[in-house]
Amino acid sequence: MSPSSLARRHARRLVPTETAPARANRTALRTRARRLLGDDAGMSTVEYAIGCIAAAAFAAVLYAVVSGDSVVTALTQLVQRALTAGF
Repeated sequence: MSPSSLARRHARRLVPTETAPARANRTALRTRARRLLGDDAGMSTVEYAIGCIAAAAFAAVLYAVVSGDSVVTALTQLVQRALTAGF
């Protein structure tokens, strides 16, 4: 056996192989990452509360815009034109 082949054989022994606990740890990390990065089925309580507040604020702004004089006048004229144009 040549000295270089003997050195290679010993070098292979020095390289650590993956142990069962390390493999299990890596699998657990992958599972946790999939769970964290995966799709959420729904909102949490805080997200739900913030979503409700945002929806209420949007509704208030929309009501203020639609109930303004210019929008009511424009809608009234549109309906009157539609009703009188056909007859």
